[in-house]
Amino acid sequence: MAFYTYILYSEKLDRYYVGSTGDLEERLTYHNSGYAKYTKKGVPWKLAYKEEYSTRSEAVSREMAIKKKKSRKYIEWLISSVG
Repeated sequence: MAFYTYILYSEKLDRYYVGSTGDLEERLTYHNSGYAKYTKKGVPWKLAYKEEYSTRSEAVSREMAIKKKKSRKYIEWLISSVG
């Protein structure tokens, strides 16, 4: 099973959201359903970036490393490095 660190983008709020999950499609659906307190104001969220890992702990560690930087510039650099 694969685990992911992901970055979502809300055009409405012009904000990014960083998270990790074992099921990327289900998690995106959850964020866009309006049930998640932190992300409901930004619906619709679009997947802007993802990294795949073989363990949950690797994905969570990467999520925390990205969040620890507290840098929009770094997030935008990550996203631009894929394409």
